[in-house]
Amino acid sequence: MIPALLIGREGSLGFPGKNVYPLLGRALMEYPLLAAKGSRNVDALFVSTDSPRIGEISEGYGARIIHRPPVLCTAEALGEDVFVHGYREIRAGLREGDSIEMLVLLMCNAPTITADLIDEGIEALRAHPEYDSAVTVSRYNMYSPLRARRIGRDGLLHPFVPIETFGDPYSLNCDRDSQGDVWFADMGASIVRPGNLEHLEEGLLPQKWMGRHIYPLKQWGGLDIDYEWQIPQARFWLGRHGYREVN
Repeated sequence: MIPALLIGREGSLGFPGKNVYPLLGRALMEYPLLAAKGSRNVDALFVSTDSPRIGEISEGYGARIIHRPPVLCTAEALGEDVFVHGYREIRAGLREGDSIEMLVLLMCNAPTITADLIDEGIEALRAHPEYDSAVTVSRYNMYSPLRARRIGRDGLLHPFVPIETFGDPYSLNCDRDSQGDVWFADMGASIVRPGNLEHLEEGLLPQKWMGRHIYPLKQWGGLDIDYEWQIPQARFWLGRHGYREVN
């Protein structure tokens, strides 16, 4: 069995109501649901939430609701713990003789995912038992860690990571491509093996549910939305992938 597990909560400090924000005539959270429904390999949909509205929309897609406990609904709660809780709930409800081959982990605020990418990830894990996960990534060379800065106690900008980390400082320059391509996990989807969630402490930071041997599912422009100003990028991405306004 391959279940898809979508997570999203009621509260959001930076962008209230983001998970159900209307985008091209649909709630933002409907796009990962559409991708999971369109997958050739996903057998069941589950949604972990404390939100009646998210639950109502999800049930319209045939999803089963996992009631997210209050301790996992705070701003401090980690997504990894929500995924582990959801996995345990799914596992507890299995019929005798059933097992979970892998899980498709999705987020309500990450609309930039397609059924084809989900299936590509599933097929990659089936072909390579040594992989722990397959994860959507987007190339953002302009956000290279070489360019990252922090504001120091003196109120001035300082390198976020010591420049020497990247090699000989005299060989570096301001060209955004000078350090090679920079790939970020864009949160569109993480296809993972159950062991990743059973042994979360063994995974790589910051997204420990991905394990250690992570296959990149390359796309462009992927993102999880935390601020309203990101909506135009998501709208552009969805338009380029064939979505249009609906009633």
